[in-house]
Amino acid sequence: MSPADAFIAIADANRRYLLEELRRGPKTVNQLAAGLPVSRPAVSQHLKVLLDAGLVSARSEGTKRFYAVSTAGFMHLNIWLDQFWEN
Repeated sequence: MSPADAFIAIADANRRYLLEELRRGPKTVNQLAAGLPVSRPAVSQHLKVLLDAGLVSARSEGTKRFYAVSTAGFMHLNIWLDQFWEN
């Protein structure tokens, strides 16, 4: 993941909402879609962008797929941002 990819991923308000929801714990697409005025397939597309940027991870349990915040992805972003702060 490059920081640019992460910034593109979080530029969208719907994706920021998904991250805020996932910060509270892992959720399925259906659970996430319940709080957004977009379709379930649109939520899946937003999650793919977040996955590709390394900000979200996914795991399967039976027929369900759970998404969660990837702390490693945010650590890379945090390290990149930290270079702009004075010591």
